Amino acid sequence: MAVATGAIVANLYYLQPLLPQIARDFSVGSTGAASLVTSTQVGYGLGLGLVLPLGDLIARRRLVVAIFIVAGVLMALGASLHAFAAFAVIALFTGVASVGGQVMIPFAADLARDNQRGRVIARLMMGLLLGVLLCRSFAGIVTQFAGWRTVYWLAAILMGLMALLLARSLPEETARPHVSYRRLITGSVGLLASLPELRRRAWLGAGCFAAFSILWTTLAFKLSTAPYGYSSAVIGLFGLIGAAGVLAANGAGRMADRGRQSASTMVAGALTAGSFLLLAIGGHLIVPMIIGIVALDLGVQGMQITNQSIIYALAPDARSRINSAYMVCYFAGGALGSLIAGLAYSAGGWNASCAFGALIGFSVLFLSFRWRKPASTAL
Repeated sequence: MAVATGAIVANLYYLQPLLPQIARDFSVGSTGAASLVTSTQVGYGLGLGLVLPLGDLIARRRLVVAIFIVAGVLMALGASLHAFAAFAVIALFTGVASVGGQVMIPFAADLARDNQRGRVIARLMMGLLLGVLLCRSFAGIVTQFAGWRTVYWLAAILMGLMALLLARSLPEETARPHVSYRRLITGSVGLLASLPELRRRAWLGAGCFAAFSILWTTLAFKLSTAPYGYSSAVIGLFGLIGAAGVLAANGAGRMADRGRQSASTMVAGALTAGSFLLLAIGGHLIVPMIIGIVALDLGVQGMQITNQSIIYALAPDARSRINSAYMVCYFAGGALGSLIAGLAYSAGGWNASCAFGALIGFSVLFLSFRWRKPASTAL
């Protein structure tokens, strides 16, 4: 489940190190290319709101396999298209079809014992994070030698293989009571309205992911120009720097199981805020750039695991809907961050992007201290 989660979430992030090449291929500027990232994240948000709640109605084994098949078809279409508008539409639907991992996370939470749920969630999130990190490096290297379209063809093949593997290996589930689709969708909204702690955690997650998107939407443009001038392969390798986020996921999961969510919330907020000060210096010096990337990944992943360990305890019989409500907010923050990043970089370059990232990061830090204690762990 962890491997599959990483494989399908990678579809959202292949674009980021490829944006300069895609911009040249489609003859669009940096703002147009960055809009593709926003498009995939908007699509992912739609999938989280409209597809993810089905996990509380349809057997998740069948739902996940179907999602992986659709994702493979869309990646193949993306590799074939030569019109920017059509590619942008495919990017949107690729985002919708990339929610398979988020269907499996509450599935795993259901399978886990209460005293191990934080570590189980962390294990799947480690798979997700490794997928995000490795896909950037993979995409950059493949593009350097075979073009960016090859990345999409290989991703389509991977989706097909994972669909076959999941169909054979995922466990069966007990039958669920029938709930209408309309009630599932409105139920997610209702949970967000009725659970203050869910709203707080959604705000913190959205802010962290907005900051994360600001960095990764503009980083390839910065690293491909002076003073660096790196190739696609080298830019892709920067994704591996974020491997420290794997440590944050594991550490935050253990802290959650020990009831130390307040401490992990504040540490994650501080890392997110401080990272952009280093990234601004990294506009001219590579060492602060690397440290800033590590700090941001630690903060974002630590906050995500802490948030999920808290929200899954709020309504155990509605974890797919809880996850849907939270993740819609999370990726809405990411989409807004990508949009801000494209506009800021076009207007003021790297310094403007870092300024907006710092503004969001320090707002997360402020809220981390204000909301550091979970209000409740159950309905």
